[in-house]
Amino acid sequence: MGLKQKLDNFREEHKEKKWFPLFSGFHTFLYMPKEVTHGGTHIKAADDLKRTMNTVIMALIPCLLFGMFNAGYQHNLQIEAVSNATGFFSGEFWNMSNFLIGLVKILPLVIVSYAVGLAIEFVFCIIKGHEIEEGYLVTGMLVPLIVPVDLPLWMLAVAVAFGVIIGKEVFGGTGMNILNPALTIRAFLFFAYPTWMSGDKVWVQGAVEAAGTADAISGETILGSLAQSQPLNYSVSDMFFGFIPGSVGETSTLLILLGALFLIFTKIGSWRIMLSAVIGALVMGFIFNQVVDMGWIGETSKFYGLMSLDFWKHLLIGGFAFGAVYMATDPVTASQTNKGKWIYGFLIGFISIMIRVFNPAYPEGVMLAILLMNVFAPTIDHYVVQGNVKRRLKRLKAKTA
Repeated sequence: MGLKQKLDNFREEHKEKKWFPLFSGFHTFLYMPKEVTHGGTHIKAADDLKRTMNTVIMALIPCLLFGMFNAGYQHNLQIEAVSNATGFFSGEFWNMSNFLIGLVKILPLVIVSYAVGLAIEFVFCIIKGHEIEEGYLVTGMLVPLIVPVDLPLWMLAVAVAFGVIIGKEVFGGTGMNILNPALTIRAFLFFAYPTWMSGDKVWVQGAVEAAGTADAISGETILGSLAQSQPLNYSVSDMFFGFIPGSVGETSTLLILLGALFLIFTKIGSWRIMLSAVIGALVMGFIFNQVVDMGWIGETSKFYGLMSLDFWKHLLIGGFAFGAVYMATDPVTASQTNKGKWIYGFLIGFISIMIRVFNPAYPEGVMLAILLMNVFAPTIDHYVVQGNVKRRLKRLKAKTA
């Protein structure tokens, strides 16, 4: 008797137990469930929600691994263990210590995110008596990638508990939430612990050991520097490949772009939302550039730094690219109609850059823009559907007239 047959037999013998949803969740994670939809189905496919979530995680893994390397690289850069002039193909640049430093710091964030989030999911599935919901598989990976690397673990645990319970379970669980759970967690951190989420500092391990202290070194992120009208000290290639300070998963535009292509190829991510978000960001950035070029705002203005930045460079810095690819496309909280996706994505990009420029105390805007549009997504779809209905009624009247 094979392992699958033994598990199937165990499943049948204990399906009335209170703890059965826990076993069932792990069982269906390993094997396709035996239950199938009966009657007329709209979509026939071999995958299920777990496989869909695993596909998204596969697209996130490169960002996680590179984030670990870059965290260590930024640490060594700050303490001058490596030089800015170090060649890309040099042994010093690809020193294993870069990755190990980031691994030691970031892996606990991943563990805490999954441990707390899944524990709450297990409790709710037992209390409610339903199957384990797979939505947190992706949320648990997203959260460590969108928070500062120096975030205390207890803060992360509190925020995850809030996001899962208040942001999702109270609405009915996966598929019923109106806000993106990962961004709900980040928003909680932003409003509850603003000094840790200010967006203008980057963690660098490395304490000043000679003085016998454990103080970390802080350096400006690109958005923090530009918000204070300081010059941009990074090359386009550094920004594109990701060798810049920032949250764990948001720095490498190249890897985010490859992840976007993978999600589009697997038909999980909406290319309409991604493309329209980019267009919206470019339009808003171009408008700001025109305002500066026309002399309507001077160099002494606190908005000048980010307003004068070349409009296309907004795509390479901050969390915009990561948010547009991995969170704006959340199928539960995004618009569902094709026309609605264009409107939804465009407004996310447009509002993201607007918030980024006009809020120098927190020089980032994609989180708030996506959460805002999550709220308005059903309204957008409603008016798109009503518009289609009205057009069809007009055509019908024209034919019967």
